[in-house]
Amino acid sequence: MPELPEVETTVRGLARYLDGERLARVETRRGDLRRPFPPELVQVLTGATVTGLSRRAKYGLIHTDRRQTMVFHLGMSGRWRIDPDELGKHDHLVLETGSRHLLALCDPRRFGSVDLVPTEGLDNWAPFAAMGPEPLGPGLTAAYLNEALAGRGAAIKLMLLDQRIVAGLGNIYVCEALFRAGISPVKASGKVTAAALARLVPAIKAVLAEAIEAGGSTLRDYAQPDGELGYFSKQFDVYDREGQPCVRCAAPIRRIVQGGRSTWYCAKCQK
Repeated sequence: MPELPEVETTVRGLARYLDGERLARVETRRGDLRRPFPPELVQVLTGATVTGLSRRAKYGLIHTDRRQTMVFHLGMSGRWRIDPDELGKHDHLVLETGSRHLLALCDPRRFGSVDLVPTEGLDNWAPFAAMGPEPLGPGLTAAYLNEALAGRGAAIKLMLLDQRIVAGLGNIYVCEALFRAGISPVKASGKVTAAALARLVPAIKAVLAEAIEAGGSTLRDYAQPDGELGYFSKQFDVYDREGQPCVRCAAPIRRIVQGGRSTWYCAKCQK
């Protein structure tokens, strides 16, 4: 599933073609993805000018001068294709700009979604209203985590994946950040020390920043809008490395299952 760095990379790629552009044509090529396209989507967006693009958690946001924002989620396999030679059966939403660029939202599994939300009401939109701070923003601090996790018995790995605690963190980057911070993924979150949290926050920010710089992680169907593959997967320290030697101590990387998801970690380096 595309995670925060993949979505950020996508938004930055789209901005080169959409920011400041008029949407000359908007076409839905089927009725739904995970849920139906908004019935007013084509009417509202056709002729609108894109005033900016941004990201919230794992959602991409395309803002317009109609005071409406198109919010997209890439689901399991979604990606945007720019100026494809021809449209395929999995290109379900098409945007054509005034400068004749064609952008197609391709989603073979159709687990993604597209919503139209009043721009002024984005913070109160149900999926966003209960979210925690952005991991790359100023709201994520060691002091915030210390307060949010106080008294919690759930494993730190699971709490970091809870979008109410931190918005947008996913399995890959939580595994990597916990390794960098030397924190066991199974440790009760309320027992993680202030010193450890002080290591964890910069580790989270660094691993996300590095992944964005690398264009994300190429897993299964993910690619950037220009078709290039992200290469952060070549820099994984623990993720998907079961049995391989730890890059620090050479002990074998272990894999366990937490909350239905695999966790990779070094039992020697992470306490």
